[in-house]
Amino acid sequence: MSGNGAVWGRVRSRLRSFPERLAACGAEAAAYGRCVHASTAPGGRLRKDLCAQEFEALRSCFAAAAKKTLTGGH
Repeated sequence: MSGNGAVWGRVRSRLRSFPERLAACGAEAAAYGRCVHASTAPGGRLRKDLCAQEFEALRSCFAAAAKKTLTGGH
């Protein structure tokens, strides 16, 4: 069981770095937020896939951040 401590230590270290890695997606998050905001402003209508391009960019950024966190990449 003593080996489990080392594993959990690595897991905790990776999880601590996750918010920092997500912060790198600020531009994508802002672009998606602007698109949704513009679509829900008075007179706007939010429709499915209206902000799909912005959402895909944000999703890709989050996925890349998660991958770096899981693999311990930089």
